[in-house]
Amino acid sequence: MTDRNDRWGDLLRRANRGDGQAYAAFLTEIAPVLRTVVRGRGGDGDEVEDVLQEVLLAIHAKRHTWREADPVTPWLYAIARYKTVDIWRRRRGGAAVPIDDLAEVLPEDPVDVTAARDLSAMLGRIDDRAAEIVRAVGIEGLSAGEAGARFGMSEGAVRVAYHRAMQRLKEMAETKDATRE
Repeated sequence: MTDRNDRWGDLLRRANRGDGQAYAAFLTEIAPVLRTVVRGRGGDGDEVEDVLQEVLLAIHAKRHTWREADPVTPWLYAIARYKTVDIWRRRRGGAAVPIDDLAEVLPEDPVDVTAARDLSAMLGRIDDRAAEIVRAVGIEGLSAGEAGARFGMSEGAVRVAYHRAMQRLKEMAETKDATRE
């Protein structure tokens, strides 16, 4: 494992510095291993090859996130696992259940107005930047990278700011719950 990890790490390091031959060798060597990961997550035949291509594209898109001091194989396996699960979930989806007959018994507006009002009030009690980040990531569903681009911050800085803001909101909610008792 260490030899393979060292070799792949060296190839990716060189590839990230612009060595096209190293990148081709890296992709050639990781593909069979990742194919096994994809197949192990429930695929077969042509599906595996399609998913493998998407995993390789994800690795290509995220290769700049690999920290050269860290081993490359756990990073690769994590991307392969998460991407594979996402793809299978999207492709296979859940069972479709028609709800036309249930229209009369389903609530018109499932939004909890009280919760929305409480969240808005709590966001008003933290600094504006943190509130914007919580709205972007937690409510709008933007990734940390997308929010970072919007606010002129790095992806890591957005994650830290989001985590800290959520901690503050949690503490406020716990304090509010404790005063009710």
